[in-house]
Amino acid sequence: MTWLLTPEDLPDLARGAALLGTGGGGDPHIGRLMVEAAMREHGPVTVLDPDEVADDAFVIPTAMMGAPTVMVEKIPRGDEAVRALRTLEAHLGRRADATMPIECGGINSMIPLVVAATAGLPVVDADGMGRAFPELQMETFGVYGVPGSPMVVSGDHGETVTIDTGADNKRMEWLARGATIRMGGAALIADYAMSGADVKRTAIPRTLSLGVTVGRALREAREQLRDPISALTEVLAPTLYRHLRVLFAGKVADVERRTVDGFARGSARFVSFDGSSTLRTAFQNETLVAEVDGVVRCIVPDLICVLEAESGEPITTESLRYGQRVVVVGISTPDIMRTPEALAVFGPACFGLTEEFRPVEDEVPVG
Repeated sequence: MTWLLTPEDLPDLARGAALLGTGGGGDPHIGRLMVEAAMREHGPVTVLDPDEVADDAFVIPTAMMGAPTVMVEKIPRGDEAVRALRTLEAHLGRRADATMPIECGGINSMIPLVVAATAGLPVVDADGMGRAFPELQMETFGVYGVPGSPMVVSGDHGETVTIDTGADNKRMEWLARGATIRMGGAALIADYAMSGADVKRTAIPRTLSLGVTVGRALREAREQLRDPISALTEVLAPTLYRHLRVLFAGKVADVERRTVDGFARGSARFVSFDGSSTLRTAFQNETLVAEVDGVVRCIVPDLICVLEAESGEPITTESLRYGQRVVVVGISTPDIMRTPEALAVFGPACFGLTEEFRPVEDEVPVG
């Protein structure tokens, strides 16, 4: 069902997007402030259910690209994403009927809303990652036949770069990453232009709605003094993300983090409250693997989410700090993200991990 997104929805969406971002995707708080400013000037945003998008509609997704750690200090000027959209429209000779997220996590749940409000477009309630991933080729759009290019990268000095690599989405990512690094490590993009029929065929549906629902559930659990993990488990059960496993509970003991080649890369170590067990995670913008006492408990593309122990507030990789009390959960991804074709594009081997993918629901719950 098509619905209207208002400023009142944004805190819940930001919280839900932070969880779906699996630690990455950029700071949703910054994105929320950008959307609030755009809505104050232009009004609320119409969110289109993917089933209601016409097959011949023209949809251009928009997003932020770069290292999340850079975005904390280098806030966008505000007009870069719309400029990317308009430049791609001019290149293709066709105006967009709607925009859409390329990923539903972090700031990239918010950038299309800024574009939608500013350009007077609806935004489609779907995306191409079902979470956040660090590289542009890691899209269900591309897995199922939609080329990412032509695409446009837009910087905060008014510059744009148009990239066309045909069907080679990995080379598109490589070239766009270089342009983004030279624009200061973060830029705004428009890519994966497609028809409404392609949206229905290749996108993960209703993930903006899911972000609002998840964020609301965590907030209401805190307000009602309920266990946030139980609330999260209940709200996810009827969705495409139906399995949740608690992987670990403890404190952050150590974080190693650096910005390399346009990504925030690093690892974190957690110690259980009684000191008897250790969790290690590795991340490339997003958390990729969770290993408890030397045994892999959850691995990409399933979601690994670090939550503040008492409130259930999601913690991004750039916000991890020594001493934080946390619960770490694994959440199953939709089936469209677990096919052999999908795992060949964003499974463990694509990140240099030697472990094979194993569904998180195969794990025995902790406690």
